[in-house]
Amino acid sequence: MLPVFSTEWVRMFSKQTITRLFRENYPLILILAGTVLVSASIGPYRNGDTRLEYAAATGVVNWGMPYAYSIPNIIDEPPLGFYTSGLIFKIFGLSVENGVALVTLFGLGCTMLIYKFGKDFYSKTAGVFAAALFALSPWEFVLTRSFLIDTQCLFLSLLTLYVGVLAIRRDSVKLTAVAGIFFALALLTKLYAAFVLIPLLLLYLHHRPKNPKQILSQLAVFCFPTIYLTFLWYQLVLQKGFLYIIQHGDFSEVNVAGVVPSYTFVSTFLVNFALGLFFVVAAIFSLVLTFVFRKRFSKFLLFDMVCLISIAVIVGVDAFLAVNQNLKVPYTSAVKYLYQALPFFSLVAGSLAAKSVSFLSAAKNSLKPRKIMFIILSAAGIILLAVAIFSNINFVHQMSTHSYVVFEVKLGTNFGYSLFNRFPITQNSPVMHLQYVGFTLVLGGLLSVGGCRLLFSLQSISRWMKKSRLA
Repeated sequence: MLPVFSTEWVRMFSKQTITRLFRENYPLILILAGTVLVSASIGPYRNGDTRLEYAAATGVVNWGMPYAYSIPNIIDEPPLGFYTSGLIFKIFGLSVENGVALVTLFGLGCTMLIYKFGKDFYSKTAGVFAAALFALSPWEFVLTRSFLIDTQCLFLSLLTLYVGVLAIRRDSVKLTAVAGIFFALALLTKLYAAFVLIPLLLLYLHHRPKNPKQILSQLAVFCFPTIYLTFLWYQLVLQKGFLYIIQHGDFSEVNVAGVVPSYTFVSTFLVNFALGLFFVVAAIFSLVLTFVFRKRFSKFLLFDMVCLISIAVIVGVDAFLAVNQNLKVPYTSAVKYLYQALPFFSLVAGSLAAKSVSFLSAAKNSLKPRKIMFIILSAAGIILLAVAIFSNINFVHQMSTHSYVVFEVKLGTNFGYSLFNRFPITQNSPVMHLQYVGFTLVLGGLLSVGGCRLLFSLQSISRWMKKSRLA
């Protein structure tokens, strides 16, 4: 058995295989490499949450349980993220930098999965742009450069969705069981993982399962790991009862007197800090194009709807908790509560690249009135994506030079989720040059797959406009 295994292992990692993988995925590899370099120039960020979670991970190392600062002060969070960090601390040493490096790796894993979703549901170009938009968002950089368990939860949630999609497409009970295991791990990292059930359920219902026996089997194998691990931790280990998982402090702490949340906090957070105006407009414009040109984008309609409904539910739940229930943490920590929506914003906005290319292809064989319309829509999509990417590059660059960042939920009030950076970089710092190289690599990844095609399309538009004037 050993020689066969060795032969297969060598074949798997042969020079030809590595070359083929690089040739097929080099735009993504450039984006990941660039993200690593930019990440190295930022943070780590710290605040009360990062200190508390670091203390809990330290508790795992010292006492085998996520005790924060001392026994028996166990942290009011699911435990898996702290055990993962504790393992890294055991191997590489106890430091915030090692913990943040692990979080950054989970962020890279999220970027890879978003690329895969974009490629499968839209096109390779859309996948690359979605991955870049996700990786370059200030939202993502701050959370992946902080010792917080949110990014690990997002990675496991996306992994659940990815394996779940495979299970749906193949009608596989075994893959459903694997997806159930990943979901149980995600939920045992943070409760936000529950949001991944929205796109998974929508895709499953669209598949229209008809065999009642198989439906029950899939439901059972998906739910069992979650029930088992939740019972094991909350009932047997903590002895606080199975339902303690939903009894979190976030759902009891209300806003102080004088703070009156409004529904506009979501748009304030997304437009001015987390994503940027052009990122949000690109996502909205992409959805509008799909609904207006349903026949042309019929292949995109399903996943666009899945993304839209997922975003609407996540935003709706946070807004209900913050405004209707007047809860403090869902209001001030929108950066965490809405984080599971970031991949869907990125995928919808990234799909605008595929739609722009489609319009340009259609313009070649259309009469002049429709040709003009298609070219204008395509140019608008290309420009929106370019401006969204460069504006976020500038935001992240500026953010790295400041010692303090706050994701405001009420504009101009300094009221929101704030973090401190003990090591902001200066313009003449060698680390700043590293950051420039990182941004260049990300842009190179975009240009290598979709950018060249889009730039060529812009040149075609320019030539066509000149011909039109001459005519």
